[in-house]
Amino acid sequence: MKQYDAIIIGFGKGGKLLAAELAERNWKVAIVERSPQMYGGTCVNVGCIPTKALIHESEYAEKRYYDDYKNQSKLYALAVARKDKLVSFLREKNYENVKNKPNITLYDGTASFLSENTIRIVSGKDETILEGKEIFINTGSTPILPAIDGLKESKYVYTSETLLQSNKLPAHLLVIGGGAVGLEFATMYAGFGSHVTLLEAGNRFLPKVDRDIAASMLEALNRKRINVRLNARVQSVYDTAEGITLTYTDSANGTPYYLKGDALLVAIGRKPMTAELNLEKAGIQTDKRGAIVVDNQLRTTAPHVWALGDVKGDEQFDYLSIDDFRIIRNQLFENKKRSTKDRYPIPFAIFTDPPLAHIGLTEEEAMKNGYSIHVARIPAAMIPRARTLHSIDPESVRYAQSYCRHPYRTDSGLYPTLCRCTRSNQYRSINHENGTALPFPAGLHFHPPQHE
Repeated sequence: MKQYDAIIIGFGKGGKLLAAELAERNWKVAIVERSPQMYGGTCVNVGCIPTKALIHESEYAEKRYYDDYKNQSKLYALAVARKDKLVSFLREKNYENVKNKPNITLYDGTASFLSENTIRIVSGKDETILEGKEIFINTGSTPILPAIDGLKESKYVYTSETLLQSNKLPAHLLVIGGGAVGLEFATMYAGFGSHVTLLEAGNRFLPKVDRDIAASMLEALNRKRINVRLNARVQSVYDTAEGITLTYTDSANGTPYYLKGDALLVAIGRKPMTAELNLEKAGIQTDKRGAIVVDNQLRTTAPHVWALGDVKGDEQFDYLSIDDFRIIRNQLFENKKRSTKDRYPIPFAIFTDPPLAHIGLTEEEAMKNGYSIHVARIPAAMIPRARTLHSIDPESVRYAQSYCRHPYRTDSGLYPTLCRCTRSNQYRSINHENGTALPFPAGLHFHPPQHE
């Protein structure tokens, strides 16, 4: 049995930062990763980086060959090849950064707990037992596949991870899910020339943002010929000689519908990857979704076992995984004052075209909480740079808008601030506490813009 000061299960963003920190402090560290294809984690391999690379390429394809599927599909295949090259480069860099650090050993294989301080690693027929003084779980999350008739049997069904590997541009892409992933992929493929139909089960488009913002985004999607259908309860899918057929019911009136497409993207969310960890052997509790239960300092219910990143089941942002690392570092080596409570509000961005960003309360939430608010709306058409960005569709300048809402209540000194924008995703959180502009709470900057 090999012994380490720290065992980190999962080679993701928070885990690799933590490994480097501990190794610098002379800890003997083991990192366990189930696949060499996932060195660096979800973001590098199947998340932020490849999707944003393709979104950028799709904007170029749309400008060069607007409404020309044949030529756009050629550009798509080239874009996928460039994306693969970029991902391979970054994956290799992550491997080299770990390999070249003293005090770090990398193990390939699937880890599972034998006790609260012992794990088994299985790689093919090989088995390795490790013991760690501290263990950190950073296994991330995986796409959810709902229980829809025919879904698992279809050869045209993709997740956000598997669709990225296809170099064939679908003529008609069906998307289940109107969240950030569904919207980004819908925008991306529409830019490359696919016809896109997006199905959302809820009755409100972008329910977590104010209605004027949602309406502005919906108009932008419609101009890109993305057909958004609400109240869509998918019943079944089945393959045909031409592709895939999907049946759904409008939950508002019970009307059944049929849709035909070349590919179906399921983007209804992700779930924590905990199924193979054998957590009960270590006394680690999970919630009903399989997410690891942690306290505000990221400790699990087992002594000396921590969890960071998506595996905890809260908001799944790369920059929260980075902040999880900061919290653990603070608890291990600093003043022990950091916790998950001190990083709100949490910003988010959706890299659609136009992009949407948000921090803090919505207008609706502010009013429900009894704040006296002032609402300021700034049309992007007033900004010359916004006009230069809309070379294809000048009319869209009228609709692309930026909003800043500043809820404040002077009697309490509370000034929660939010800024949302549908044209620029480079923004700064401004907390007017005592008249001072402050950066994002706990250094949270959404990923991956230039300014982070």
